[in-house]
Amino acid sequence: MAAVPGGLFAVYKPAGVAWGRVRDAVETRLLRELNAAPGRAPRQHVRFLPAPGDDGAMGLVAARVPVLADHPLVLGVGHGNKLLTDLYNCHLTKVYTVGGLFGKATDDFSDMGKLVEKTTFDHITREKLERILAVIQGTNHKALLMHSNIDMKTQEAYELAVKGLIRPMGKSPPIITAIRCLQFSLPEFQLEVHCLHETQQYLRKIVHEIGLELKSSAVCTQVRRIRDGVFTLDDALLRTQWNLQSIQNAIWDCQLKVKTELEKTLGHQDKSNLHKMDAEMAHAADS
Repeated sequence: MAAVPGGLFAVYKPAGVAWGRVRDAVETRLLRELNAAPGRAPRQHVRFLPAPGDDGAMGLVAARVPVLADHPLVLGVGHGNKLLTDLYNCHLTKVYTVGGLFGKATDDFSDMGKLVEKTTFDHITREKLERILAVIQGTNHKALLMHSNIDMKTQEAYELAVKGLIRPMGKSPPIITAIRCLQFSLPEFQLEVHCLHETQQYLRKIVHEIGLELKSSAVCTQVRRIRDGVFTLDDALLRTQWNLQSIQNAIWDCQLKVKTELEKTLGHQDKSNLHKMDAEMAHAADS
């Protein structure tokens, strides 16, 4: 049976499709190709098996039998799931593009929700919007420092700031680390939001609150994740690439940056998974 190296890879999730369905589709395709791949012959080892002798008495005879652990029905799970947990514990920033539309409010802050009110928006300018974004970023920066539980006057704080590691390393409310306007053409606008511990509902609510601060209203028209920690859109496999070879290549391609981030953020903790990654990367280089 063919093997998939333990590790992480990213896939593109179409809008409106639940992540569980995407996971199941990738898993089904991967298992189908693994089961269809030609398997190597099982290893053999020597066992002494009972057998009748010439005189009818039972004795033992040496025989070569297959190692059952090499049988195609026995599947092993790599360390990728543990790596995913480790990467989650790094509390890395995610980046989104968020679309908005001024002039109306809904019950769920999205353009598909039940209409609550309509408002004017002609008085809004890009400059006014950017001033509101600057206030949001400043407020969230204070929250970032507070939830990071770090004394900013210490050498540790300085070293963490240099490495870009000042962030909550535990549970915290959603925090925006950066926000800027990408496009502005009334009544539509688009933002780029860098954040931690967010939800899509939180991002939609931010759009709603921006509308209120500008003496108007706004709904969210789109939330699109373009970066998840070390993974970007360039790393994401399209549906046509959800196959064994593409997944293997994606895991190899992403191993170094995953390993680098884990060493930088969690290097003082358990390194067993990093050692496994080192071994697999060395094996790949030799093959």
